[in-house]
This record gives sequence, C-alpha cells and structure tokens, in this order.
Amino acid sequence: MKTRLLAGAAFLALSAGTASADFALTILHTNDFHDRFEPISGSASTCSAEDNAAGECFGGTARLVTALAEARAAKENTLLLDGGDQFQGTLFYTYHKGRMAAEFMNQLGYDAMAVGNHEFDNGPEVLAEFADLLDAPLLMANADLTSEPLLKGKIAKSTVIEKAGEKLGLIGLTPVDNPELASPGKNIVFTDPVQAVQAEVDALTEDGIDKIILLSHSGYGVDQKIAAETTGVDVIVGGHSHTLLSNTEEGAEGAYPTMVGKTAIVSAYAYGRSLGMLDVTFDDAGEVVEATGEPRLLDASVAEDQAVVARIAELGKPLEEIRNRLVAETTEAIDGSRETCRVQECAMGNLVAQAMLDRVKDQGVQIAFTNGGGLRASIDAGPVTMGEVLTVLPFQNTLSTFQVTGKEVIGALENGVSQIEEGAGRFLQVAGLQYSFDPSKPAGERVSDVRVAEGDGFGPIDPAKTYGVVSNNYVRQGGDGFASLVGAANAYDFGPDLADVLAEYMAEVGPYTPALDGRITRK
Repeated sequence: MKTRLLAGAAFLALSAGTASADFALTILHTNDFHDRFEPISGSASTCSAEDNAAGECFGGTARLVTALAEARAAKENTLLLDGGDQFQGTLFYTYHKGRMAAEFMNQLGYDAMAVGNHEFDNGPEVLAEFADLLDAPLLMANADLTSEPLLKGKIAKSTVIEKAGEKLGLIGLTPVDNPELASPGKNIVFTDPVQAVQAEVDALTEDGIDKIILLSHSGYGVDQKIAAETTGVDVIVGGHSHTLLSNTEEGAEGAYPTMVGKTAIVSAYAYGRSLGMLDVTFDDAGEVVEATGEPRLLDASVAEDQAVVARIAELGKPLEEIRNRLVAETTEAIDGSRETCRVQECAMGNLVAQAMLDRVKDQGVQIAFTNGGGLRASIDAGPVTMGEVLTVLPFQNTLSTFQVTGKEVIGALENGVSQIEEGAGRFLQVAGLQYSFDPSKPAGERVSDVRVAEGDGFGPIDPAKTYGVVSNNYVRQGGDGFASLVGAANAYDFGPDLADVLAEYMAEVGPYTPALDGRITRK
C-alpha cells in the first residue's frame, strides 16, 4: 500500500465577496460497490447486454471512468474517496478476490478508502494482498492491529494528503461488530467508533490539520451519532447501510448532504449506481461555510469507456461458462432487495428458505431460516442463469443442519428483529415457521405467535421441544449475532453450497412464481 501525497491544482478563487483564504474542494465518492464492475439493472441484479444496449441499466466501472473524467475536468480541486465494501457480491470476487478491485481503483485514482466488513470476508490474508496492491491508503481508526501480523503496517488509522497546498486529514472507520459480520480472525480488536474518531481528530488537530474528512463504513445512523458526539469532523463519507441521500431522487433517506451541527454527511447508495459529488468550501479557520451537491446517477446518458469494457470482458472470460448456464425460470421478478428482506417477509427470503428446507426435509428438519443480509440481489423475470443465482448468494455459504429447542428458536427470531431499526442483516426469513414481531417493544421482547408447520397447518411452538433446523454455516457459527447457535446440538456445517441448493430447487419446481403468504407479520 502506497500512501500518496497529491499535489492539487492552484488555489481556486471563489466568487466576489468571498474571503480570498477560502478553499473549495469537490469530494467525489462511492460506497458499497460490491464488485459491480458491470452495469446493474434497476433492482441491482445482473443486467443483460441487450438491456444495457437499450439504455435500461446503471453504473459499471466503464461509466464511472467517464463520470470521474467529466467531474475532474469541471472542478479544479477534487478528491475521490470510497466508504468501504468494494469486496463481495459477484463472481468477479469469487474468482479474482481483491485483485480486480485494486486494479480498477488504481486506474480510477482513488485517494483513500475505508475498510468495510466485507473486506474481511476471506480473512486478513485477502485484505493484506489488497492493501499491497492498492495505491491509495486503507483507513480504519477503530481497530487494534498490533496482534495481526498480516495487516500490521498495511492499514492506517488516518492519513494526511495535500490538495492545492492545503492539508486534509482523512480518517477511516469499520463496523465495530465485524467479528459477527465477517471473518477478521481473533487477532484484531475493534473499538468504539466515537472514541476512535475523536482520538484521531485530536491528533490531527494537534498537528495543525483543520480540514478533516471521515470515511465511515458504519451506517447512516452511526454517522449521525458520530457527528453529534464528536468535534472537528467536517465531512462524513458514509457506507455500510447502502443509504441514498439526495435532494431530488424519490425514496432518499435524507438530504444530501445531511447536516448534523457543522458536519456534512453524504452517502451514494451502493453498487456504483451513483457517483457522489459534494462541493465544500472551507474558510481560513478550516470551518465548512458551504456544502452542496447531489449524487450523479450513472444511467445510459453516461457513456461507457470502451477500453474498460474490454478489460472487464477479459477478466470475465474464466467466469462465462458458469455465469451463463441457464438453471431455471421465474414467471415474475423475485424481490431480494435489502429494503424489504431486512425488515419484513420478502419473496427471495421465502424462496431461499424453502429451497433449504426442501433439501433436508427427509432428515427430520422442520424449520429453515436465513439471514436477510445474506440475500444480495433480486432476480428479474424470465430465464435465470447461475450468474444471477450467485449474485443473490455470493458468499459461498454452505447448508448447515442442527438441533435446538423451541426456546432457542424464539431467541434466534428475537435476535433477528433486535436491530430492525438499523436495517441489520440479521433479520430472519423463514420456512416451516410463522412469527409476529412488534418493533415498538424493547429488543428481546418483540417476537410473538411463533408457529411451526404441522401437517397441513401450523401449531404453536413448544419451547421445551427439540426441533431440527437448517440455516447457513455463517448463521449457525454465530454470525450476525446468533451466538446462541454456536453450541447447537448435532451441528453439521458442511452441506452443499447454498447457491447450488437454490439453483437445483428452482430447476426442480419448474417455472417459479414468487409469492408472499404472511408467514412474517409486523404488529
């Protein structure tokens, strides 16, 4: 990893009446890219070449190259930052790991990146290789790496870069619950984000740095908390919660930027669909006097750089046979969006849970549940390729069977809805089970009316009875806060890949029609 000191353009004079010492900077930013090097559909799933040619697709690295070139030509001082989670989400990651992300990030000229939770999906080894390949600094203030030799010296808490003679302090954050979300190993200690940020701000300020930008892979809610509870952070470039902030786009979660005190918070949704573009003006004391902007939607109006298109095609050649294999058909689009699958019953959750249950029902398994965060995309109507299935289920999780009591099943459901306000990935999609929840009640007391499939109907769950359950190995081994399942009886975590289970189930049932049946009820 090579930390770059960038010499920017000459001082940018502002409009008449503005103090000559003011400094104007355009922050270009992305977050939660998840290896979407190719264009995506409106539902963030795989986009066919035909649909892309028809102008119906968004994003992709080839469009991002064009948008960045145009933004840099229009603005004198620019900074390109990433809010984390470049890794995981398509076959490109399965095959290339972090090497492809590093290649394109270097070509695009990123100045810094926060470490996201998915950067740890394959342990410190893959992250260490990525850090070695990446020209930009990787930042993570709230992690102690002194006992992890693979990463020691490769990731910084903060860095200082120069732009047009002005020094800018950049700080990074990663989720504090990384051990539940990914596979960082046992040698890294993650710490409170507020305290970690303030410590770095204080150190930078002591060194005379008065313009500070936080790259925060922590989620929109945590970003607002950090802005409220720290001093000295001027801009927060967010990630993790896939939040769209916009002043014009319908469905945005807040204004772009969202101001908390004097701190401007920005986020550009996910998957490279938009390029965040924030214009910030600092006064002579390093205070933000103006912050305006809007993410640019990378739709068909943004031309694709053909050299990049060709390079992506070259890197995709080893994947073609797998990704293009037709495995099934669906009569309607199957909704696997995080906006639904992390807060309520969703069509993709019903499908995946049922596929899991069907695979092991002859083993005495009665209940299936899968974490909503493990469902990464929707599938459009029509033929379904293995590439689409792997985009929905990219983590190479395996089928896991085990036995727990009814009380423990209820406890798992409680964990699933314990962070619903944050859109956490632990929300459970189910099969062979029905339940209700009331988010207005305290966490741990939200679940009720749990019923298990019996014959042609459903009967109340027996807290004392032992039930056979199927899930994925990530959940069974304690991921997403399911620590109670680590000690489950008769656990077997080495079943087939979940993506193969889904593909085979869809092929067996014939043209699939998605449906909701009220198995999960919100009170």
